[in-house]
Amino acid sequence: MEIIIAATKSCQHRPSLEKVLQKAWLPYKVNYFEEHPEIFEKYQLKHSPLLIVDEKVASVGMPEIDIINDLKARNTDISEIRIPKRDKNHMIPKNIGTELGLVEVDVTWGSIQSIKAAQSVHTVGEVEVYQHHMKGLPIIDARKPDTSDGVTIPGSKNIPYDELVGRMEELDESNPSIFFCNGPQCPQSSTAIKNLLGAGYPADRILYYRGGMHDWITLGLPVQKL
Repeated sequence: MEIIIAATKSCQHRPSLEKVLQKAWLPYKVNYFEEHPEIFEKYQLKHSPLLIVDEKVASVGMPEIDIINDLKARNTDISEIRIPKRDKNHMIPKNIGTELGLVEVDVTWGSIQSIKAAQSVHTVGEVEVYQHHMKGLPIIDARKPDTSDGVTIPGSKNIPYDELVGRMEELDESNPSIFFCNGPQCPQSSTAIKNLLGAGYPADRILYYRGGMHDWITLGLPVQKL
């Protein structure tokens, strides 16, 4: 759903309309008449502001509450309220310059994953991943190599998510494995877990690290080269 506020730069109602949309968690962008004269030509309306939804005028002036409620009901996907995806993005936080501890994070890529990969699978955090590693227990990097940026969590083994079912014999038969990928917006490890469960792999031998490389790196934890 695309929501546009079309208004003059001097419109006194535009800030109020923006606050209404922000409070409703509705994504929008502002197009000023002075910079977009084609709006005049397309809609033949010179009122300010206009609320345009999917290229149709939803309201002239400030919208009624029923219009806002209808838009809220239509906006059921959390991805709709995210910052739009950049044309060129990077999945792994990247170092900034030569100073340790500063990274650049791209917040626009992927699709936000649930905190649980499956109801029967426990989700863990960084402390549990560290303790798991210190005990010598298995950690599985479920990413395809071309999405890894050449780094991984120390001690992990890479088995791409779309190969895991065919390579189940490589998993530990007596201890749970932690599965991870690039972070909360990456579906690779949650897909791997669902595939394994569908193939009959025991849920009590699966742990899900949702934070993945995104949270691992932004928390300043060590990585190793693949």
